[in-house]
Amino acid sequence: MFDSVLIPPQERVLAPPARLLAKLGATANGVTIVGFITGMLAVPAIALHYYWLGLALIVANRLMDGLDGAIARQRGPTDRGAFLDIALDFFFYAAIPFAFVLADPVANGLAGSFLLLSFIGTGSSFLAFAVIAERRGLKSLSMPKKGLYYLGGITEGAETILLFALICVFPHTFALFATVFAVLALVTTLTRWWWGWKSFSMV
Repeated sequence: MFDSVLIPPQERVLAPPARLLAKLGATANGVTIVGFITGMLAVPAIALHYYWLGLALIVANRLMDGLDGAIARQRGPTDRGAFLDIALDFFFYAAIPFAFVLADPVANGLAGSFLLLSFIGTGSSFLAFAVIAERRGLKSLSMPKKGLYYLGGITEGAETILLFALICVFPHTFALFATVFAVLALVTTLTRWWWGWKSFSMV
């Protein structure tokens, strides 16, 4: 919901360090992979109840996720980079709820499963729309720099990271926050289904 507002200032802030990293030889794909590994380290941290460490690793992952895009704009974006970025991001997003289920299967299992179900809905509808939009040559007016057509909704990247921050700071509230977010994510899924049905009605 807020990604289109937050991403432009984020790009301006990250452009200088991205230029420096590019001059030092860093590649966008390399930063993507390092960021993914960093984010995945949050899984054992959270599972072992080191929630603040998990949050720090999540923040580091998101910082590198922004830097990889900024470096790509410096060096030139590639299809490989766009694929790697979205594929690893979606896996990372699913890994964090799973970590909370590992931390307390009894208390978090049902809500975690519901949250992952909703993530499947938002992720699959996002990617399905992007595939057809690419086939039809459609471009996102709100996110023209993205490697894929970026279809928004109530629950986007910013809202997901806010959820992760809240459940890391207040881990005992995981079931509540996860359930509320899952409901909102399912609303996003339904709106994307409707938008796809409407947008692709013409042969």
